[in-house]
Amino acid sequence: MLSSFTGIEIGKRSLVTHNQSINTVGHNISNASVEGYSRQRVEMTAFPPLYFPGLNREETPGQIGQGVTVERIKRIKDMILEERIVSETNEQGYWSSRDKYILMLEQIYNEPTDLSVRSLLDNYWQAWQELSLHPSEMAARKVVLKRGETLVDGIHDRYTRLKGVRDMLEEDIKATVTEVNEMLREIAALNEQIIKVKAMDDDPNDLMDRRDLIVNRLSSLADISMSTQDPDEHTVVYVGGMHVVQGRHFEPLETVSDPNNEGYSNIVWKGTDQQVFLRGGKLAALLEMRDSDARNEIQKLDMMAVNFMDMVNEIHRKGFGMNNATNNDFFVEYPYINNVLGNYDRNGDGAYDSTYVFRIDGTNKLVPKDQIGLRGTLTLSGPLENVTIEYYPTDTVEDLIERINLSGSEVVARLNQDGQLSLKGTPAANTANPEFVIRHVEDSGQFLVGYAGILPQPGAAGAYDWAQADAVNILRADATYAVAPLTHPSGWITINQEIRNDPGSIVNTFDPVQGGAGDGSAALAIARLRTEPVMIGQITTFDDYFASVVTEIGLKGEQAESAVETSNLVLKELNNLKESISGVNMDEELANMIKFQHGYNAAARFVSEVDKMLDVIINRMGV
Repeated sequence: MLSSFTGIEIGKRSLVTHNQSINTVGHNISNASVEGYSRQRVEMTAFPPLYFPGLNREETPGQIGQGVTVERIKRIKDMILEERIVSETNEQGYWSSRDKYILMLEQIYNEPTDLSVRSLLDNYWQAWQELSLHPSEMAARKVVLKRGETLVDGIHDRYTRLKGVRDMLEEDIKATVTEVNEMLREIAALNEQIIKVKAMDDDPNDLMDRRDLIVNRLSSLADISMSTQDPDEHTVVYVGGMHVVQGRHFEPLETVSDPNNEGYSNIVWKGTDQQVFLRGGKLAALLEMRDSDARNEIQKLDMMAVNFMDMVNEIHRKGFGMNNATNNDFFVEYPYINNVLGNYDRNGDGAYDSTYVFRIDGTNKLVPKDQIGLRGTLTLSGPLENVTIEYYPTDTVEDLIERINLSGSEVVARLNQDGQLSLKGTPAANTANPEFVIRHVEDSGQFLVGYAGILPQPGAAGAYDWAQADAVNILRADATYAVAPLTHPSGWITINQEIRNDPGSIVNTFDPVQGGAGDGSAALAIARLRTEPVMIGQITTFDDYFASVVTEIGLKGEQAESAVETSNLVLKELNNLKESISGVNMDEELANMIKFQHGYNAAARFVSEVDKMLDVIINRMGV
C-alpha cells in the first residue's frame, strides 16, 4: 500500500530538482562571457512509478507517481555547425598567416621608390651610358664604380631582408609545432577525464566545452578533421590523414633539420622520419610561404643577380679600359666548387660523383632569324623529370630559343655577345637539386650537335648528364662552360677589387688601337643590356624582371587579403549562428530562474501541507 510519507518524498524530489535547475541557470549566467561555453539545460522527467505492470501489483487504479527527477543536464550544441566552424577556422588560419607574411614581402621591394633595386639598377645603366658619351673622363668611370657599389649594396640588402623573412617563418613554424603539441596533450588529457566522468553516468559538459574550444583553436593551426563515433574513444582528431589524438593517446609532432633545404625544418611525426603533409591551417601556410613564396623570391633575385653579373662580365672581359687593361671581370664570381671541371662529391663518400656546371656555350655563331632546317627532340632537365622539346625544319633559331625558355625546364637559352647558343641552369624547384646547375642536355637530332656545336653526337650516347664525374668531357672539345656559382649570388655579389683600386680599368672600347680613349663602344654595349632581350627564361629584359616580380607579389597580396576578408565574414556568420544556439541569453535565463523559483516555492508549500497532515495523524489522533 502507499506510504504515509510518500508526499514528503515527492516534495523532496521536487525541491532538489528545482534547486538544481536554479543552480544550472546561475552557472549559465556566470559563464556567459567565457569563450567556448555552451549553455546548459536541465531535462526533467517523471520519477519511475511505484508499480510497474505485473502480477504482484497492488489492487489500485493506475500507476502511482513518485514526483520529478533530473534525467540529465544537457549542453545546447549543434555538432554539425561545430564541424563547419572547424573547417572554416582552418581556412581562416591559412589565409591570415599568408596575408601577414605576403605583406612583409611586399614591403621589401620598396617599389617604385628611389631606394629600390630597380631604381639603383636604372642609375647603374645611366652611368654606363654617360661613360659611353665621355669615355676619356675618369669622373665618368668613378660614377660607374660608385653606382655599381650602391647597386650591390641594394641587392645585398634585399637578399638579407628576404632571408630574414624566411628565417622568421622558420621560427614561427617551430613555435607553432610546440603550440600544436600542447593542444594535443591537453585534448588527450581532457578525453581521459571525460571518459572517467561518463563512466560514472555523469555529463562532463564543461570539460567537453573546453575540449571543443581547444579543437577549434587547433583547427586554425592544422587541417584537422574530427570523429566522435566511437563511444570509448570519444574525440578522434585526424591531421594529414593520421590519427593524431585518439582517446587518451596522442601523437606529437617535431621539427627536424633538412640539409637539402638549407637546414630549414621538416615537420615529422615524433620518433620517426615520416613527414607530416599539411593542406590547411597556419602551419601549412607557414611551410608554403617559407619553401615556396619566400624561397621563390630569393631565387628570382639570385637569378637576376647571377645573370646580370655574368652578362656584364661577358662584355667587360672583351673590352679595354683607359689604362688598356682587358680580360677583367667587373663583378667577382665565386664558383660553388674549386674544381675547374665542376666535379663534386655529392653523396660525401670521398669520390667525385657529379658535375656542377652553370653555363655551356656552343662554338658556332647563329643568326636569330635563320631557319634551322633540322628536325629532332631536345631533352632537358625539368623540376621533377626531364622535359622534351620538339623542333622542326621551318623553326628559326629564335623560335627554338623561345620554345626552350617557355618549356618549363630548368635549362634556358640565349645567344651570347658572339652569337653562340648559351645554355644556362636556373634555380631548382626541388630542394634536393642544387641551384643553377645544368643536369641533363640531349638532342635526338643535329641542332645541339653540328648546328650549335655543343654536343658531340645525337641521342643518348652524346647526352650531357650531371650525375657523373668529368661530365664536361662529353661536350664538344671547343665548347666552353662555367662552373656553377656559390649558393645565393645575390648575397655575395661584389665588385672586382682591381677595379675598385683603379677605375681606369673600367672598359670603354673594344678596340684600343682604332677606337682609342674616345671610343665608348664597350660601355654602350653594357648600357644596352638594360633594354635588350637578354634576360633568360620567360622574362626577356631586366625591366620585365622587376615588373614581373612586383606584379606577382602584389597579386598574391591581393588574393590573400581578399581570401582573409571572405573567410572572416563567413566565420563571423557561423559564430553568430553558433552563439544564437549555444550562447547564454540573459532574458531567457532570468525567465527560467523565475519559473524554477515558483516551482521550488510550490514544492516547499506542498511539503508544508504534507507535514501538517502527518502532524494530525501522529499527534492528534487519540487512542
